Formats: sequence, structure tokens, C-alpha cells
Amino acid sequence: MRITTTVNGEVRQADDVWPGESLLYVLRERLGLPGSKNACEQGECGSCTVYLDGVVVCACLVAGGQAQGRSIVTVEGLATPDRLHPVQQAFVTAGAVQCGFCTPGLIVAAHDLLARSPQPSDPQIREALAGNLCRCTGYEKILDAVRLAAARMTGEAVSQ
Repeated sequence: MRITTTVNGEVRQADDVWPGESLLYVLRERLGLPGSKNACEQGECGSCTVYLDGVVVCACLVAGGQAQGRSIVTVEGLATPDRLHPVQQAFVTAGAVQCGFCTPGLIVAAHDLLARSPQPSDPQIREALAGNLCRCTGYEKILDAVRLAAARMTGEAVSQ
């Protein structure tokens, strides 16, 4: 089947999509967007987190055919061609990236949190990121990155 969807603001088509293949596979293999990572394929790790019609979802749990006519934003779509999104930049600045496998999903989840709650508390950050697993950083730098992004996005003075 052919699906037509809007990905990161651009209308895209994917051909020969098997109705049961995941949106993650469509994004990575058919549309050439490798940002969302394929780890567990069970919706447990969050590395494939994307927006689907403005709602955060695990792309591995969404059938590719369900994207027909819908809007998707991936981690690639948060940046502009010449500038990282403040959440992406905060992850770099805070050193919240190591192997990078979980990073795209964490960034999308943090972006969603900050859109809903510009100055979240630590418990709110932890809850918002609870569906994203990281095996490298120990989470403290990830929390630092979200705090830094929140401060920068609200104009709060920061030392980094």
C-alpha cells in the first residue's frame, strides 16, 4: 500500500508499505529518517518516540498504515536546518548524550513536557520521562538537560 503523510511539515509518500509494518520502520527504512531508534519493538524503551497528530507515541507500536493522512514530527523535525531546538541543544550542553540510542526519544518526550509545562518540577520531569529508558547516563544529566532547556526557553538566567 502507499501512504501519504506529513512528516516534519513536508508531505511524504511511502510505497509498498505492508499494512502491519510499524510506523518506526516506515520512518527509518522507507522515508530515510533514522533519528527515531529501534530498540525494543514493544513500546517499553521510548527510543522511537515521535509525535503523531500532536500526541507522543512509540512509533514501534503504531502500524505504518495508521499514518495515512496524518501529521508526524520526529526528533529531526524539532530542529531547523541551521539550528538545534533548545531542548536538543540543552542535551548537548549538559552532556546528556552518551551512546545516543535513547536520546531522540528523551528529547521528544522532554519537548512535549516543556510544551505543556514550561517550568516543570523534578517529579514532573521524572514522570514525563518514565517511559524512556537509558542505560548509559544514570539520568542525572538528562534531568539537568531538561532543567536547562526549561530555563533557556522561559528566559530564566542560567550558568551554562
